[in-house]
Amino acid sequence: MAIISVTSTSVAVNPLKQSQTVGAVLAFLGLKGMMPLLHGSQGCTALTKAVLVEHFRQVIPLSSTAMTEVATILGGEERVEQAILTLVQRSKPEIIGLCSTGLVETRGDDMGRFVKEIRQRHPELDYLPIVLVSTPDFKGTLQDGFAGAVESIVREIPQKSSKQDACPTQITILVSSAFTPGDVQEIKEIVTSFGLVPIVVPDLSGSLDGHIEDSSSAITANGTNAAQLRSIGSSVFTLALGDSMRGAAQILEERFNIPYEVFGELTGLAAVDKFLQALADISGVRVPEKYRRQRRQLQHVMLENHFYFGCKRVSLALEPDLLWSTVSFLRSLGVEIHSAVTTTRFPLLEKLPIKSVTIGDLEDFEQLAVGSDLLITNSHGVAIAQRLKIPLYRQGIPIFDRLDHGQFTKVGYRGTMQLLFDIGNLFLEEETKVKH
Repeated sequence: MAIISVTSTSVAVNPLKQSQTVGAVLAFLGLKGMMPLLHGSQGCTALTKAVLVEHFRQVIPLSSTAMTEVATILGGEERVEQAILTLVQRSKPEIIGLCSTGLVETRGDDMGRFVKEIRQRHPELDYLPIVLVSTPDFKGTLQDGFAGAVESIVREIPQKSSKQDACPTQITILVSSAFTPGDVQEIKEIVTSFGLVPIVVPDLSGSLDGHIEDSSSAITANGTNAAQLRSIGSSVFTLALGDSMRGAAQILEERFNIPYEVFGELTGLAAVDKFLQALADISGVRVPEKYRRQRRQLQHVMLENHFYFGCKRVSLALEPDLLWSTVSFLRSLGVEIHSAVTTTRFPLLEKLPIKSVTIGDLEDFEQLAVGSDLLITNSHGVAIAQRLKIPLYRQGIPIFDRLDHGQFTKVGYRGTMQLLFDIGNLFLEEETKVKH
C-alpha cells in the first residue's frame, strides 16, 4: 500500500490542480441543450472558461450571475433568478447546470432554497431541469467537481419506471474526468458492438470532440439529452468508469436498484480484458472477432517493445483517477514509478502499488522528479521538463501545446497500443540522443 504524504506549504507557487467549477462545467458540457451557469463574479466564470477554451480549442457555452460587491452583501437570490429567466428567454436551454463558486459559498448563500423558491414563483419552468452542484474553489479539485456534477445529474433527472419499462439492452455508463472525448467515443463503439444501448453520462464525445456544427447555438448541440437522462431508471446495469464515479453509481443503485461495477482503468491488456468480459456477461454476446484480433496485436506490441520500458523511472503528476489508470498501465510494462503527485486525498490512492503518493503541486513534483527518465503531467510541466532535461508526456488538463487531445484515445486495445507507442517513442528518442 502507498504511503500518502501531504505538503505543508501554505502557498501553491506552481499549482497542479484546477478548481471544482472547471470539473463541474466540463461534466455539464456532456449534456445536450445544456447551459452551465456559475453563481459568482464574472472573474470566476472567465477563469473557468479560459481553462476549457485553452484545452479544447473551441467555443465553450458558459454564463454567470455576475455578482457585484453590493449583490454579494445583500444576497444573490435575485441574481440567480434573473440569470435563469434571461437564459430561458435568450438561449432556450433544455437543462441548466447551476454551480456555486467560492464567493457565494463563503457568504453562505442557500442555493437549494434559491432554486426551490424560484420554481415556486415561476411554475412555467417546471419542464426545465436545473441541476445544482456545490463547487467552491477553495477546496476540492477538478475531479471532485466533475464527480459532484454527475452525482447531482443522476440524483435529480432520472425518473422511476416500472419493471415492464426496463430495457434489457440499455446500460448506463458513468465516465469520469480521466477520459477524453476520444476515449468516450471508443467506449461507445465497444459497448454497441455487443448489441447494448449505452446512455453515457456525461457524453463529451458529442460536444467536445472538435467537430463543426451545421448551425451555431448558444447551448451545447450534442451530448446525452434530457429524455435519455430521464430513462436511466430503465437501465439494467451501470458501468462506473473511474473510482470517482462510484458515488453516482451507488445513487442509481439506491434509487432504482440497478447493479453496478466500477472499472478503475480501461488501459492495458488485463483492464480491457475485464471490461470486455463484463460486456459479454451483461449482453450474452461473444466478444467480437475484431477485438480478439486487436488483443493479439496488443500482445505482439507488448512483447516486441517491452525492453524500451523495463526499469525506466517515470514520475507523474495527475488527478487521482488518471493517476491510478496511468500507473497501472506503466507497471504492467515493467516501469518503475519514481514519484507520484496528485491533487487531493482519495481512498483509491492507498491501494496504488507504489511506495508513496504526495498530495501537492508542481513545485513538489519538480523536486521529487529529479533522476526520472520521463515526466507525465499537463502542459504546465513543460518548464519543469526543460529545467530537468527530462522528456515530458502530456496528460490531464490543461493541454494547450498539442493539437490532438480532443480526439486522443487511450482506452481499449487500440488506445493502449497508441499510448504504448507514444511513450515508447519518447524513450527511444532519448536512447538515440545518447548514442549520438
